[in-house]
Amino acid sequence: MSFNKALVRGVAVALVSGLALAGCSSLPFVGGDKAKTPKTDMQQGIGVNGYLWRATLDTLSFMPMLTADPWGGVINYDWYANPQTPNERFKATVFILDTRLRADALNVTVTKEVRDAAGQWTTAPVAAQTEADLENAILTKARQLNLANAG
Repeated sequence: MSFNKALVRGVAVALVSGLALAGCSSLPFVGGDKAKTPKTDMQQGIGVNGYLWRATLDTLSFMPMLTADPWGGVINYDWYANPQTPNERFKATVFILDTRLRADALNVTVTKEVRDAAGQWTTAPVAAQTEADLENAILTKARQLNLANAG
């Protein structure tokens, strides 16, 4: 779990650094005779709903994160095996599809594998309810974050 927190912290630092560098582009050019004009049509921050983004990171923090694209809204998680069921493992991909906090702005896909008698991992079906339960957990957390921020 400390690995996930460190990774999330690293992603946050990268985001802040990127935003800080992006902000430098609107500063006057040193030694130049005219200043660059800031772009007003450029979206600030991440490209998706921040509450859904944060809720996804919080809800799936038990899984190792592979990649996170806050502008495209895709978070890929690596294989996770519950210690109580070591012969099955899961990985997930979360798609945040909108800047608004809406139920249809979130899509979670889960892949499952089980270990056979020979020790090989083979694909297994995932109950549709698993993906729906994860989406509902993320949405509930996002709503809680939104309410906490409003107050």
